[in-house]
Amino acid sequence: MKKFIDTADSLLDQSLSGFAKAHADIVQLSSQPRYIKRLTPAFPGKVALISGGGSGHEPLHSGFVGKGMLDAACPGQIFTSPTPDQMMAAAEAVESGGGVLFIVKNYAGDVMNFEIASEMVTCENETVLVSDDVSLPKSHSTGRRGVAGTLIVEKMLGAAAEQGADLAACKILGDRICQNTASIGVALTCCTTPALGKPTFELGENEMEMGVGIHGERGHDTQPLASAGEIVEQLADAINKELNPKPGQKALLHVNGFGATPLIELHLIYDLAACYWEQRGIEITRSLVGNHTTSLDMAGCSLTLTLLDDELTGLWDAPVHTAALRWGC
Repeated sequence: MKKFIDTADSLLDQSLSGFAKAHADIVQLSSQPRYIKRLTPAFPGKVALISGGGSGHEPLHSGFVGKGMLDAACPGQIFTSPTPDQMMAAAEAVESGGGVLFIVKNYAGDVMNFEIASEMVTCENETVLVSDDVSLPKSHSTGRRGVAGTLIVEKMLGAAAEQGADLAACKILGDRICQNTASIGVALTCCTTPALGKPTFELGENEMEMGVGIHGERGHDTQPLASAGEIVEQLADAINKELNPKPGQKALLHVNGFGATPLIELHLIYDLAACYWEQRGIEITRSLVGNHTTSLDMAGCSLTLTLLDDELTGLWDAPVHTAALRWGC
């Protein structure tokens, strides 16, 4: 294992310190308990958006704290849920009279700890549960995982809250975005967690793992390595079957890298995926390509499609000023 680290135990604190220093014009870091909050205070009565999860997925979530997106993010240790005291402290720091909306990826630890926090905070709060990973059936025992679609939810809800939507409206909107969003990923190599010091599973030179999550876990199927076109068709077929978009439907296409896939490959994947849906009469009117919801140093990518209407398009286009997403400001 070759990593730019001193020790596995010190990695998160040192990384968060560097992140806060690099983006001191946008965020502030609380070390005990750990959370990142936006530097510019929200207006009184604004709904405060809080998300979080295990580290190793950067820039999700800390990179999306700022105007037009999250008010705070709670980072846990690598691939480990943050604790309820982190969410409670973050809520107290950023709540401004409009209540708190927790945005939670559907993983058992995240769900449990955010639920505990939601019961213990004194302010009014709601939760949006993101479960966009269509590699798992809806009937799966723990439900579908929250993956790269989380970014879409955070961006659109951030815009709505910035425009003054109340807590109930944000909750309804968040659930609607989730229903219109589907993702699926594929890995060419597994990631190496610093504490373990080796890949969490092995893939041969001529193998790929279909349906992976973002925590170094295996997918639903190990397959022979295929061409980029064949891989995209398999991913897009799964999303298309889930969302069943009709000709003329407008959509946002997000190609997400898992950390070790270069942009030259991600843009190739985007071209193939855009052609797939355009051939079916779907209008790809918005796009995002890059390493946004990563799995440390995993080589691979995911596709996310969000079906759009005028409201959702406007929320996506609304100004945002964070470390990782920035436009209109």
